[in-house]
Amino acid sequence: MVATALALVAPASAQTPPNVLVVGQIAEPASLDPHVSTAANDFRIAMNIYDGLVRNKQGTLEIEPALATDWTISDDGLEYTFNLREGVTFHDGSPFNAEAVKFNFDRMLDENHPFADTGPFPLAFFFSSVENVEVVDDLTVKFTLNEPFAPFMSNLASATGLIVSPAAVEKYGADYGRHPVGTGPFKFEEWQSNTSVVTSRNDDYWDGAPSLEAVIYRPITDANTRVAEMLSGGIDVLLETPPDNVAQFRDDANFEVVEAVGPHVWYVMLNAKEGPFADVRVRQAVNYAVNKESLVNDVLQGTAEVSAGPIPPAFNWAYNEDVDPYPYDPEMAKKLLAEAGAEGASLTFYVTEGGSGMLDPVPMGTAIQADLAAVGLDVEIETYEWNTFLSEVNPGLEGKADMAEMAWMTSDPDTLPFLTLRTAAWPEDGGFNSSYYSNPEVDDLLDQARVSTDPDERADLYKQVQEIAHEDAPWLFVANWKQNAVVTDAVEDFQLQPDFSLVLRDVSKQ
Repeated sequence: MVATALALVAPASAQTPPNVLVVGQIAEPASLDPHVSTAANDFRIAMNIYDGLVRNKQGTLEIEPALATDWTISDDGLEYTFNLREGVTFHDGSPFNAEAVKFNFDRMLDENHPFADTGPFPLAFFFSSVENVEVVDDLTVKFTLNEPFAPFMSNLASATGLIVSPAAVEKYGADYGRHPVGTGPFKFEEWQSNTSVVTSRNDDYWDGAPSLEAVIYRPITDANTRVAEMLSGGIDVLLETPPDNVAQFRDDANFEVVEAVGPHVWYVMLNAKEGPFADVRVRQAVNYAVNKESLVNDVLQGTAEVSAGPIPPAFNWAYNEDVDPYPYDPEMAKKLLAEAGAEGASLTFYVTEGGSGMLDPVPMGTAIQADLAAVGLDVEIETYEWNTFLSEVNPGLEGKADMAEMAWMTSDPDTLPFLTLRTAAWPEDGGFNSSYYSNPEVDDLLDQARVSTDPDERADLYKQVQEIAHEDAPWLFVANWKQNAVVTDAVEDFQLQPDFSLVLRDVSKQ
């Protein structure tokens, strides 16, 4: 079976074989170690190789059991005790137990752990409130937090909460990300760089063996090539369909367009540490200067909505409907630039060729460049492949660029602002605030929201963050995507997830 699957890793003109699903990915994965990676592109593979203690119920952000059968939470919100599923083994035959769970979280959180050097673990932020992980017995594990932490369960259900095989980490060390071993519905078989990642069915999967015999993930970075592969039968699933092609597939009975609303934000970070964007008036000016309605309607063909801030409307309970998007007002932009003495400023703009949730990044970057030129700003675009782009942007824009595209897909309203807007999340402190935004009031609100156990209070805190961030304009706020994928008519029970993961355990193919 795997030999049959491997025959498909080159571009194909014939139909893919029955029961082998070929997924057209948007880029080469950077790592299949879920604790190391930060990209949804990588997580889409990882979610099918691994399990977490809990997971999101299909089609929702509702938590349900996975490797833990049930759990209890102490009244003070500081102790989470999980009862683990009996008889589960990793794909390498080693046992899943409480010791394995402790190994996973200690590796991310304890700098003295013997395998801490297999990182870095940039999203260990998700579990920063964990003070201790205790093995109660072989099938019971207890997390003790240093303060109540409202997003804890949703973070456990994220890709960063997936459980890796300690034996495999010990065997492969820093190279583990090329040799992933989990307990999930599909087992890793092979990774051919820039060609494919091949996985096969786990016949012993605790939740029932999947129908598919194998899943092949093919990195096809060029959007037009992905479309051509879909039309010619080289792939069964087309992820992040180019906006210009959605209608084409919708009108073809051989394909189905699958859509779902989820928490997504597409923005341009603005270097607030140095250069023109250190002045809030210049940051506000670019928000007025860019015609975001044109971007979502013309460039993105209506597959997104205009964004008003750092928390997407999919989190309806925490979203501030009173904060409106910046209107398109070039004259106001020119007025603010004149007040700041920034007319004619030269700017460097980092643009990616593609990547997780990046939509149509090159045309979007070009349209933004043109709108800024119309108000007198001289913008030079530098374009990078996705993983190279991340290696340039994540360490921070200082000394390199004034602007950089970015997109995030999250499962809790805490994640994006906590990792990208706090002062303590500047890159040198291990965060993703690559534009160096800093506002002590925002810092305080986010810290309060994390520990609040009152949903109404928590929602109000996030709404205040949106008001302040909108005024401070640390980013050019652009779009919230309505995610989509295309599948052939041979694929059944494919469903997009609100957390933007790819869950294939229930998918079948004729």
